[in-house]
Amino acid sequence: MRALSEYGKELSEKQKLKNWYNLGERQFKKYVKEVLAFRGKVEDATSLLVEKLESRLDNVIFRLGFASSRIQARQLVNHSHFLVNGKKVNIPSYQLRKGDKISPHPRFLKSKFFQNLQPKLKKQKPPSWLAFDLEKLEAEVKSLPTIEEAAPPAEISTIFEYYSR
Repeated sequence: MRALSEYGKELSEKQKLKNWYNLGERQFKKYVKEVLAFRGKVEDATSLLVEKLESRLDNVIFRLGFASSRIQARQLVNHSHFLVNGKKVNIPSYQLRKGDKISPHPRFLKSKFFQNLQPKLKKQKPPSWLAFDLEKLEAEVKSLPTIEEAAPPAEISTIFEYYSR
């Protein structure tokens, strides 16, 4: 088997991260280009990209344990199962900020999905940047996500090189 070229390595890292967050090519490219535009103004572009990807609403729903996969989380958000600061949000890419409160829509709390969720959520440990109240099923964004806690499966600097061509 031949060794991967530099381009092949960059492409494979990009695909790994893109698939990990369950994003389409255009959407992922938009995030990377956005971060690359800030590259000179921000000291750590890598953590900025992870911050943007981690603070997506569908990813937060997954991290809290409401969904067993990012695909399921995306569908739950698409079907308006969650409120952000008391308002219905059905956009999976919605960027959460510090202080935002996330809770299930009261209309769906009686559904089988949410009824069977309590025991599963007790076992789940949310990331330190999210505060989760199990009784109210409410979460709050305490701070911005860190690259250490997110632990993406790809080397992000090679992704920037891929898009810098």
